[in-house]
Amino acid sequence: MGQMTGRTALVTGASSGIGRAVAKRFADDGARVYLTGRRASALEAAAAEAGPEAVAVQCDVSKAADLDRLFDVIRRDGRQLDVVVANAGVGEHARLEDATEDQFARTFDINVKGSLLTVQKSLPLLAPGASVILLSSSSAGQGGEGLGIYAASKAAVRSLARTWANELAALGVRVNVITPGPIGTPGFDGLATGAGHEAEQARTAFASQIPLDRMGRPEEVAALAAFLAGDESSFSTGAEFFVDGGLVQV
Repeated sequence: MGQMTGRTALVTGASSGIGRAVAKRFADDGARVYLTGRRASALEAAAAEAGPEAVAVQCDVSKAADLDRLFDVIRRDGRQLDVVVANAGVGEHARLEDATEDQFARTFDINVKGSLLTVQKSLPLLAPGASVILLSSSSAGQGGEGLGIYAASKAAVRSLARTWANELAALGVRVNVITPGPIGTPGFDGLATGAGHEAEQARTAFASQIPLDRMGRPEEVAALAAFLAGDESSFSTGAEFFVDGGLVQV
């Protein structure tokens, strides 16, 4: 039996990258996993990869009605949530002089409002001792050119986690943050090409800045998510856990 046998988890933004790896790890560990994403075909493929205990529900986390429909599905299945991973996020490259209102609204709607709505609407379904995991980014603590809006949105996510950890402590609910560095995902490649770089060249360039001299893998982030979802992290809340190969810490 896996460490999550008998537990139920929700992972947003699970169509690809980190979210997909987290959903698969949870399912491999025995959990029933609800996966959400905006792209139906990619989401179904991710659920199929995770296995028979994975349920795909197409959902845009920036839309309250979509989330209501998602939680109705979980409620009808008679499930409580032991783990919520608010992973859905987007990022676009734009320097200050080029940034637009639409870009700002799109980034904050999904990264910040989407996290807020996901956790807020999950509250009635959270089981005692539930674990809430938010995804930030190492960009939030750096000043990377063209990443101002994205970095600000991820800094806001980190800030929300502190407050929610305090507010939900009386319920026995823990809230923690995973902050990945450069991880080899389609999202990273999209940011690179948006900045006018070839994806493979960008991966090589970033790897050279990391003390461990390589990009991270989605499965490495998923391993930390599994730890935060389980009982071994029972005294951790309000904390930020880096998976960045030492990029920010060294």
